[in-house]
Amino acid sequence: MERKARMSRLPKKDVVIVGLGWTGSIMAHELAMAGLDVVAIERGPWRDTAADYNIGTAPDELRYAVRQDIFLRPAQDTQTARNSPDQMALPIRKYGSYLPGNGVGGAGVHWNGHTWRFFPSDFRLRSHYVERYGAGIIPEDCTVQDWPVSYDELEPHYDFFEKVNGTSGKAGNLKGAIQPGGNPFEGWRSDEYPTRPLSPNLAQTMFQKAATDLGMHPFPLPSGNISEAYTNPYGVRLAPCTYCGFCEWFGCANYSKASPLTCVMPALVRQPNFEARTLCEVTRVNTTPDGKMATGVTYVDADGREWEQPADLVLLCAYALFNVRLLMVSKIGAQYDPASNTGTLGRNYAYQTNAGSVGYFSKDTNFNSFAGAGSLGMMADDYNGDNFDHTGLSFIGGANINCTTTNARPIRTHPTQPGAPKWGSAWKRSMVDTVNHYQSVGTQGSSMAYRDCYLDLDPTYTDRLGRPLMRMTFDFKENDLKMSRHVVDKTAEIVRAMGAEKVTTSYKKGPWSVVPYQTTHNTGGAVMSSTPRDGVVNRYTQHWDVPNLFVAGACLFPQNAGYNPTGTVGALTYWALEAIKNHYLKNPGEALVQA
Repeated sequence: MERKARMSRLPKKDVVIVGLGWTGSIMAHELAMAGLDVVAIERGPWRDTAADYNIGTAPDELRYAVRQDIFLRPAQDTQTARNSPDQMALPIRKYGSYLPGNGVGGAGVHWNGHTWRFFPSDFRLRSHYVERYGAGIIPEDCTVQDWPVSYDELEPHYDFFEKVNGTSGKAGNLKGAIQPGGNPFEGWRSDEYPTRPLSPNLAQTMFQKAATDLGMHPFPLPSGNISEAYTNPYGVRLAPCTYCGFCEWFGCANYSKASPLTCVMPALVRQPNFEARTLCEVTRVNTTPDGKMATGVTYVDADGREWEQPADLVLLCAYALFNVRLLMVSKIGAQYDPASNTGTLGRNYAYQTNAGSVGYFSKDTNFNSFAGAGSLGMMADDYNGDNFDHTGLSFIGGANINCTTTNARPIRTHPTQPGAPKWGSAWKRSMVDTVNHYQSVGTQGSSMAYRDCYLDLDPTYTDRLGRPLMRMTFDFKENDLKMSRHVVDKTAEIVRAMGAEKVTTSYKKGPWSVVPYQTTHNTGGAVMSSTPRDGVVNRYTQHWDVPNLFVAGACLFPQNAGYNPTGTVGALTYWALEAIKNHYLKNPGEALVQA
């Protein structure tokens, strides 16, 4: 048996960051600017726009969309999955339902760019529904809870994250005054979006008219695809989107899609007190013998050598699932047990509930969907959150309604009319007759937290380093399916009002499967809370038990709203940084308390 090499101990750093995606790059830049010595440890390779996503290679559908070049490989890390606690979980052998990123920039490289703010009521979700409808509206075994932070507290941080991104959009609520053309349901904004909305195409124009005629309030999708030349607060310049259609699952060669690589890294790499170590996987967070303070992390490099990196401050900034697993394998916090309803780590895992309708139009209607962008769309929030009366509906939650034109890339775009053959010349004719004359209207729905939807360590399967895999227990619950059916019916009405000759409607159904792609919006597992009884970290994202350990990302969400999580993830990152820089660093090692 080969003898394992002794672990090497490195010089101490002020800060060690696990992961170099959105949250890791922002944390690193802000803390390096504050004068701290920062090292970020990233499992994947170094990524750079000019080298990895240049115009000659970026629009390679086979490489990125089919062969999934920039996504995590199951051989690096995977999870086991099941629908209920009485089932045996099996390993995910090929990522499908969600696609974690791999390398510097993380999933922030391949996202579409939808940049949302949650509603003010989302942050006090349980209290809001109980106050308006009574306690009976909360489903049995539903563990949704209020956030320990409010929209008003996060608003300036939403605003700054949007300015870092150069987010394109139209304000609907400026300092309490409803603005024409924007989202009338959104929380108040202190400023207009940094850049104007993307230019709508035919599909968005038709949706806008149809939704308005049906009494809804359409508005442009807040977009991380930049509509005009822009310089962000870090001095990084972004270029206007060219509507190439290579956003989702691709890096942007044009510096037009907001990402850690385009918005933060160019400024971060200039910081002399910042270091990045790539192809290095953190295997555990180290603590003092009493478990009350973090002392740094242990990681394994590409050659299999084990290193200890001591640090005064440890920040977990990996993808949501991986932050939770790292806490578990490091034995930090109490594992959630659904049977006894005790513990907090792994509790309140949630996903997203998406479905919609497709309209098939005459050959006189040419959508030219090849000219698209990840966040080119027109939206309606009339059935999102609690913007509509839930009385008698027997569900909580809601969904945004969206008409987007993301792409019509040649390899994977082969739509056919309902009932068309699945192969042969008739299939080809149907595809030719359909490809430029169809349009979907979708929903992105909330996902509530439930007692038996959670994360823990698998008792059977381990990774290449011998650590237990993360086990995911999740299924779509009837509350969320009822909500989705209710809103999806509205999409069919809109598509018909747009003039479609045929309409097909697809409802979300259970059980949840890991095979078809759905969304990469995994949330929960290390939720923030007002008391240690209800979560893993406090309102400043500081671990309840280990005060020099902070956690970032969507794992903090107590449940998921009818929106993409990235905008709220960004706002929480700047909220935590404000607490770290202005309070924690003045009294290192102390728990932060609400004033």
